[in-house]
Amino acid sequence: MSLSSPRTTPSYGALLLRGLLAGLIAGLLAGVFAYASGESRIDAAIAIEQAAAATAPAHGTDDGHHDQELVSRAGQKVGLFLATALYGVAMGGLLATAYTVLRRRLRTPSDTRAAFGLAGAALLGVVLVPFGKYPANPPAVGDPATINQRTISWLAIVVIGLVAVWAAVVAFRAPRAQAPEWLRATAAVLGFVAVVAIGYLLLPAIDEVPDTFPPSLLWTFRLASLGTQVTLWTALGLAFAALLPRLRPAVRETPAEAVPA
Repeated sequence: MSLSSPRTTPSYGALLLRGLLAGLIAGLLAGVFAYASGESRIDAAIAIEQAAAATAPAHGTDDGHHDQELVSRAGQKVGLFLATALYGVAMGGLLATAYTVLRRRLRTPSDTRAAFGLAGAALLGVVLVPFGKYPANPPAVGDPATINQRTISWLAIVVIGLVAVWAAVVAFRAPRAQAPEWLRATAAVLGFVAVVAIGYLLLPAIDEVPDTFPPSLLWTFRLASLGTQVTLWTALGLAFAALLPRLRPAVRETPAEAVPA
């Protein structure tokens, strides 16, 4: 006879450690992308802000704060990697937690597909949906007096993005199993679009970009910011999925023992 050892269920601690490691890797990669694609745009935006501030004394509006810089640009560039690494670690922990809670509800036998699917859902709900309503702006853009309103609105659209992803999953699974897959996919897309459209209509529009700000610089910065997030979540999903098989060893068959006559 042959005996087979059951597949072990990974503990939350083991999953969390791998999620944190995957997040660190993804965060550093995102930092490299952000440094290569976005820092020059930030420098250009700061130069525009400083040029505008230089004209302030002539109008009596300069308060002297532009001459003081708490952190130098060199320090900010080094801190960029620390920030993306910490953000990646945090998102890796959340991904591992979501995987632990939702794994049994995901209708796929593949751990890799489950992990990458969760990362893709987070990218869609946490990054792409908010970007469509409130794309990132360079440092020179934005009124400090509206920062609370902008923060609350951004958090609200993140929640709406996650709800939209959930609505798409529910709509895809709602019809009976014998329903054509194209019909279920259509229902998922419609559910997602409906929630996002309602969220976009309810939340206020925020446009604080000066007319004199170069549009090309604005959109290259926004695309660089979006690319950083896409890099992080793609790398996080791939790294976490790559680490999962080590937690589930393959079932090994035990050879039958000889029975004495």
